[in-house]
Amino acid sequence: MKQISIFIFICLFLISKVIADDQIDFIKWKKNFKNLALKNNISEITFDTVMKNVRFLPKVIEYDRYQPEFYEDTKTYISKRASKKKVKSGIDFYKKNSTLIHKVEERFNIEKELLLSLMGIETNYGTYVGKMDILSSLATLSYDKRRSEFFTKELLILLKLIEKEQIDYKTLYGSWAGAFGFFQFMPSTINNHAIDYNNDDYIDLKNPNDAYASAGNYLNNMGWKENSHCFYRIDLDENIPKKYLNVSAKKLKNKKKIKYFKKYILNYDNFKNIDQNLNVALITPDKDIIPNAETLNPAYVVFDNYEIILKWNRSLRFALAVCTLKEKIKNEL
Repeated sequence: MKQISIFIFICLFLISKVIADDQIDFIKWKKNFKNLALKNNISEITFDTVMKNVRFLPKVIEYDRYQPEFYEDTKTYISKRASKKKVKSGIDFYKKNSTLIHKVEERFNIEKELLLSLMGIETNYGTYVGKMDILSSLATLSYDKRRSEFFTKELLILLKLIEKEQIDYKTLYGSWAGAFGFFQFMPSTINNHAIDYNNDDYIDLKNPNDAYASAGNYLNNMGWKENSHCFYRIDLDENIPKKYLNVSAKKLKNKKKIKYFKKYILNYDNFKNIDQNLNVALITPDKDIIPNAETLNPAYVVFDNYEIILKWNRSLRFALAVCTLKEKIKNEL
């Protein structure tokens, strides 16, 4: 018992030392980042005001290393995010906001079911937008080495938006990764795609009008094709060359016309009414994530619209969940 207590004490000591070292190094990072911000035309008064209370958040690093995309199998991931309860919440939100939703659908040529699906998965229809200090979250991830370059750029963009008074820094609470509002926009997405839909001279992404229209504008700008295919689940022949099986969301490789894969897809009859010249990719999302996962199961044919969702969130499972929930909501409307 005494040995166990000593072991626990040593572990706690080592953990506290690592955190303390990070806190010291973070202060150094903050000084260096200030120089970078000033070089990027952020005024010193804006930086000092906004970054004054920014701190290193160990919890953010923990969340970053343990994302559901890294450990949940596809069936579990989708079932959690496209449940009957989620569908019901989507229908309820639609009934309360149908006028706005139809206007956005018509203006941006984005199906209402897709927008409802994304909002449902991102924030459960605005009921959970996150409570993390976004400035501290982005600063922590910028300081961290895993994706420092990406989050440094996002933090700089956010400071510019604050300086232009497009965002009130006192309202910046959201996800651990720095996303904000009903659709969880990153700063670069806010900068490039968010719009003041209700013309009140302020973009409020926690307001249904601005949030919903901004999401429609974003999807339209990315090239979403209204009423086109997203994915189909398939059964694959075991002789299919492994080079055609995508396991990473970074970039789908070895795309071919769907008719090329006819000899490898056992349930190809499902595609007889689909344009045979459409370019598609094959994905096997569990292969490199789940221990002892079957190589060919589950497997999917994915279309251009699926890749648009990947631009929103680089996760094979996220895109599958979005399109699954979209179809479930469509069946209920």
